[in-house]
Amino acid sequence: MFTSVLMIEKPLTSEDVDFVTTLHGDDAVSFFVLMQPRGDQADVLLRAIDDVALGELDEVPREGTVPEGAAARLPAEAALKQSLEALRAAGSAATGQVVEKHPLDALKTVVGEEGADEVIVMTAPHYVEEFFHRDWASRARHKVGVPVLKLFAHSE
Repeated sequence: MFTSVLMIEKPLTSEDVDFVTTLHGDDAVSFFVLMQPRGDQADVLLRAIDDVALGELDEVPREGTVPEGAAARLPAEAALKQSLEALRAAGSAATGQVVEKHPLDALKTVVGEEGADEVIVMTAPHYVEEFFHRDWASRARHKVGVPVLKLFAHSE
């Protein structure tokens, strides 16, 4: 069985689930999902710049209203539960956890413990971070020792 560690920041859509569960054709895939809630370290200005770059001007004023830090824990747990259920409904084995502190260290630990074959980082586009190679996928490539695939999450 092929094992993928899937790092996400919002619930998987049905399109996301279809995509990740069919990446390896008919091979059976198990997933360990790491849900990264929006933490206090998130920069509102960077997210606003990304919204402008994507042409999502209506999102810019909402950036300050999304829960962060401790307030983001419950929504993250709900998003993880929803994502795990969707992966299981698609026929894949799936477990996971919410990661609030040191996500790259947690990712490296999970890759080792699970014997993962790959890491899939599925996030919304973060143009500023990606330009400077500070996004999760770029940083993970130097840390985990397995291939890292960067995918953009779909929106509902």
